[in-house]
Amino acid sequence: MSSQFTGPVYVVQDNIDTDQIIPAQYLNLVPTITDEYEKLGSYALCGLPDSLYPVRFVKEGKMDAEYPIVIAGRNFGCGSSREHAPIAMGAAECQCVVAQSFARIFFRNCVATGELYPVECVERLCDVFHTGDVATVDIDQNTIRHHGTGKTFGLKPLGEVRPVVDAGGIFEYARQTGMMPAAS
Repeated sequence: MSSQFTGPVYVVQDNIDTDQIIPAQYLNLVPTITDEYEKLGSYALCGLPDSLYPVRFVKEGKMDAEYPIVIAGRNFGCGSSREHAPIAMGAAECQCVVAQSFARIFFRNCVATGELYPVECVERLCDVFHTGDVATVDIDQNTIRHHGTGKTFGLKPLGEVRPVVDAGGIFEYARQTGMMPAAS
């Protein structure tokens, strides 16, 4: 997988819960079925209130977001333990979430599914960036650069979870490292 992600960012604040990431009515979609995986992406972050987030993460009638990077405040992914949350974001072509902090279960589901990189920032970036600003996240250098201002901000290293997400999730990592037999 790439270690750099560049594109417009989608910015959210604190306590974005899994109902906002993927509302419960879409949990009947099965991610292992290609058409349903794509549909999940079209609903990513659709539970956010329009009053606070008038720009939608995935535009009406589209399957993918134009935002490869989501920047969030504290406690991103709180709420229920649904693995559909990172899967929906990954299906929408989101590559990483840069947050001040993550709910533990969301972080673990990102790693387990390998759908996107959960990266913690050092500073509160959801007050620095605005939706549509262009940024580059470099997970090798642990930085995010704001193209508009030229400023670079530090990110916390992914550490031991990095190779698991790189592999595409816990099962692929286990196969690649010989912990379990390759899929046939």
